[in-house]
This record gives sequence, structure tokens and C-alpha cells, in this order.
Amino acid sequence: MAIIERPAAVPATVDAVAAPEVVTPTQALGAFRRPVSSTGWKSWLFTVDHKKLGIMYGAVSLFFFLVGGIEALLIRLQLAAPDNTVLSADQYNQMFTMHATTMVFLFVMPMAAAFANYFLPLQIGARDVAFPRINALGFWLFLFGGLFLNSSWLLGGAADGGWFMYSPNSSALFSPSHGIDFWVLGLQITGIASLIGALNLIVTVLNMRAPGMKLMQMPVFTWMVLVVQFLLLFAMPVITVALFLLSFQRNFGATFFDVNQGADPLLWQHLFWIFGHPEVYIIILPSFGIISEVLPTFARKPLFGYKFVVFSGAAIGFVGWGVWAHHMFASGLGPVSVAVFSVATMLIAIPTGVKIVNWTLTLWGGKLWFTTAMLFAIGVIVLFTIGGVSGVTHAVAPSDTQQTDTYHIVAHFHYVIVGGAVMGLFAGFYFWWPKMFGKMLNERLGKWNFWLMFFGVNLTFGPMHILGLQGQPRRMVVWPEKLTGDGFFDMHFWNQIASVGSFVIGLGVLIFVINIFWTWKKAPIAPLDPWDARTLEWITASPPKEHNFDRIPTVHALDEFFHRKYEEVDTADGPRLVKVKSAEEILAEEESHADAHIHLPSPSYWPIVLAAALPIIAYGVIYNLMLSVVGTAVLLLAVFGWCLEPSVADDSDYDPPAGGDSTKELATLG
Repeated sequence: MAIIERPAAVPATVDAVAAPEVVTPTQALGAFRRPVSSTGWKSWLFTVDHKKLGIMYGAVSLFFFLVGGIEALLIRLQLAAPDNTVLSADQYNQMFTMHATTMVFLFVMPMAAAFANYFLPLQIGARDVAFPRINALGFWLFLFGGLFLNSSWLLGGAADGGWFMYSPNSSALFSPSHGIDFWVLGLQITGIASLIGALNLIVTVLNMRAPGMKLMQMPVFTWMVLVVQFLLLFAMPVITVALFLLSFQRNFGATFFDVNQGADPLLWQHLFWIFGHPEVYIIILPSFGIISEVLPTFARKPLFGYKFVVFSGAAIGFVGWGVWAHHMFASGLGPVSVAVFSVATMLIAIPTGVKIVNWTLTLWGGKLWFTTAMLFAIGVIVLFTIGGVSGVTHAVAPSDTQQTDTYHIVAHFHYVIVGGAVMGLFAGFYFWWPKMFGKMLNERLGKWNFWLMFFGVNLTFGPMHILGLQGQPRRMVVWPEKLTGDGFFDMHFWNQIASVGSFVIGLGVLIFVINIFWTWKKAPIAPLDPWDARTLEWITASPPKEHNFDRIPTVHALDEFFHRKYEEVDTADGPRLVKVKSAEEILAEEESHADAHIHLPSPSYWPIVLAAALPIIAYGVIYNLMLSVVGTAVLLLAVFGWCLEPSVADDSDYDPPAGGDSTKELATLG
């Protein structure tokens, strides 16, 4: 159905805004008083505002992204030439372990959490998450856990057993330094952050949706985030148990994975991959949600098969629990187990394929607008499809057995994670930046950013398929000159191409960083609705006000914001969607009907104190248990202070807005 702008004969439908009985924004917000710490550095340090926490999640995640990217470039420098000496074997082991750990646990997961924290309450019409202080605790645990994990570089060396940390290589016998101890304890701290964040967002979605918003009227991004939170809720305890077992074996003499004591090291592999394969969908589903918002906006038509996209996402989350052992086909599971997990792996390709078909049909027949966000979204479809096709080959056990522990596997999961998850996150940056900061990222720089990353991904990971089929093993620190040859089988040539490609990706990321600073310094204020968007987060100001919405919106349809802007009218050429309201008119109407009392949570410093206690305990486990006693005392103090914190702030804790009523009290959320 075509969309046309409002003709002159169609009047705006916001005349009722001027009715005398309507409360003006100044009068209505007289009851809204900001806590003193809502401005200045305290507003960030002690905040419980989901938007500020989302921005802080994003900033810290981008920092770790740069750290992980530098680690990747050092790996590719080492492999750019035969018999290279850029890194020693021990440094190389640490580098690829920390690169993978950083990218998975300190970039992709928390960056998805950044988007979820910022936009999920906005998309469902809520003023905050269900548990704002627990939300703040989750961020500080992530930050302190990431810093603790990387402090190992300065304290004797980082973890060197691979991000999968297979036993017995992870035992003290084969890795006597403390690097793996930092890895184990650091992931436990960040795992707590993920677990409490999952509980918080699940409760938020199920209990705080705007009036009228049914589950099948939620945006796809919110749906995918909800599925991810359930995956986290059940997956994190599994890896937590495995990490506890490994920590006790390394530090307290336990024998959970010690073959000499009758244990089975495959126990670790089962525990790790029962978590590890749902983790793949924890990583990818938020990006699926993002591009499911981007594609309809820039195709100028609704998402094709909304219900199919939602249920296929839920199906991925469900079936994902039954495929973990395809990572273990070479471990001697037996023919029955191999057959079962082969079939399950093939089945999970079906709901993934459904999404790709729906995205493609959303583009089909649309009036496409090739913004940077749109390019990244299309790039996800292309690159993830390549990664998915190469992944299906691993469902065939004989093929997988040949390819296991070769660069073919490295190529596959990087097409999925970089081509799928990371490119999807970049689509989110360009799509939602004007909503978050009121300014649009530069489109010319953005297109350079996209094309460099797109070609860089193919230059880097495409040749790795060839290297893997030629037999180059994963985690190979050097390859000898004698392995070079002529033409297609020249290992030297393909490794050099992959290394050049990695620096092309790095250049693309550098342009993105430049774009951020250029936008911050020079970009003009963006329009309120620059993309003619569809979902509820665009109904409020850009950036959103501290209380998100002056009036909690009532939802009547999927894509509520779009339906407020457009109405269907009959014309000589048939039905047409006519724009009857602008975003500015809708916002003015919302402000004019602002709620008389707006309740916001008060800031708190106890989440920081509680989060800081866990690294102290962890350092004590590694070096001196008395330090753990001190950390435990700090933790108990934080819990005690948190419990005694009043649920209603004193009147002196608030600054009234100009012209507001300073006598009204404002209850605050716990």
C-alpha cells in the first residue's frame, strides 16, 4: 500500500490539544522533581536511569571492542608470514584466548544489553525497568568483572587455554600461572550481571507494558531480547557451575576433571557447550531484532510475516538447547548421540531460514532507502547466510570430523558473529543514534564504515574456509615456509589476504570512531523523526526525557507510532496511507496531556559498593583468603545499606523544576 504525505485538504487532527481543560506541561510536571544528582558527574556515577545505564554499557563495550580488535590484529600480524616472531607461543595463546573472551563476553553480549537497557522500556511504553537499582548493579558488575579479567595482563599473564578452556589443558599442571584463575572468576562476576539483568528485563516486559500492548503487539526487537533473557536465565547457571568446579580444582585441590582421580574431562565439554550453544543465539538474536526494526523502516512497508519472525525466534531459543554436542563430534560420543545431534542441528536451520525469507520479502516490493543502517541490515542477511550455510555442513558428522579444529571452523563462526551479530549492532548504532543523542551519525562516513567492514569481513574470513580445507589447524602459532605452494593451495597467499582483510575491518571501525567524534562536535540537531519510524520509542523526545514519556501511551496496534502518523483514505487510485500528523504534533499532544504525577527512582551508590566487593573477593581467592574476608565484609555492608535505603526520598533530595510546585512530594521506586 502506497504512503503519501498529507495533502493540503487534509487537516491536522490535533486541534483538541488546545482545549481549555487540558493541563499544560508546566502545570502537569510541577509534581516532577529531579533528584539533585540528575545533573553533573553524580548523575552518571549513581544513576539508576535505564537510559544512562544503557549508554554506559555501550561506552564500556565499545572500549572492550577496541581492545579485542587490537588483540585480533596482533594475531593476524603473527600469521601474516611464515615462521613469524611477532608473538611468542605463550603470548599467542593468551592473545587468542582473550580476543575471543573479550569479543563474546565483554563486547557483543553487553552491547546487546546496552540496546536492551536503553530501548526495551521505551518500546513497551514504560518509564524504567522493573528493578532500577538491580539494573545499575548489573552494569557495575560487568565493568568491574571486565577490568578484573583484563588485570591479569599486568599480574603475570592472561588466560591461555582458549575461550572454551578444555580440560585438562586448563588444569594447574598445564597452565600454572594465574591467568585462567582470573578468567574463571572474571566470568563468574560478569555472569552474575547477565543473570540479574535477565530477571530484570523479563519482569519488565511481562509486567510493565503500556496499556493495551499485547504480547503480539511488541516490537520484534523487544521479542528477541525477551527470548535472549530466558536463554540467559537457564544458560548462565550451567556455565557458573562449570566455572565453580574448575575454580575449586585449581585453587582448593578438587578433582572434578582430573583423569588420574577417575574423573571424565568430557564433563567440562558438556557443561561448557550446554551453555555455549545457547550462547550463540544469545549473541545473534538481539541483532536479528535490530534488523527486524531497520528493514521495515527503510523498505517503507511492514515487516513481512511478523508472527513468523517472532515464533521463529522463540523456536531458535528452544531448539538451541538440543544441539550442543555438535561441538563434540570428534570426542567419541558414539553413533547414536552423533546422529541425534546431527538431526537437531539440521532442524535449527529451519527457523533461521524463515527469518531470512521474511527479511527478504520485506525488502521485496518496498520503496528502499539505502541509509547506512539499511546497508548494515542487508549486510547481516548476506553474511549471516554465508555463515549459516557453512554451519549446516557441520551437522554432517563426517564433514565436521574433517573440519574440526581447522580454520574452516574459524571462518564459519566469524561469519556468524562478525557478519551477523556485530554488523547488526552497527545497524542499531546508525538507526538509533539520533534517538539516543539527538544527532545523526554522518551518512558519508557511515557508508565508508559499512563498505570497509563488509569487504573486510569477506577478505578476512573467506580465505579461512580455504585454509581450513587445506588443513591449517586452529590455534597454530606459526606455519612453516615449506607449506607454501602455487595457486589455490598457497597457504602463504591466503594467510596474507586474511591478514590484510583484518586491517580493512580495523580501518572501518576507526572511521566509526571518527564518526562518533565528528557527530559530537559538528553535527546539527537531528529531526525528531528522521527515519519516519514505526515503533513506540520514537513517540517521545530525542534524546528521551528522564521520565521517558510525559503521558504513558495507550497502544492500539502493532507499530503504534506509525499508525498515529498515518491513516488509510480512499482515493481515485485506491486506498492510500496519508500522513495526518507529524512526530512534532504527536509529541506536543503527549506533552499537553502529561501525567500529573511522575514517579522516578532515586539514585544510589550501593550498587557500586556491592559490585566492587566481588573483585576484592576474587583477588583474595587467587592471592590471599584474608582479602576475600575483607571483600565479604564490604559485600555484607553494601547489602545492609541497600536494604535500609528508604523507598521514599526526603524532600531535600529534590530540586524542583523552574516554575514547579516545591511542596509536592514525589515517591521513588526502589
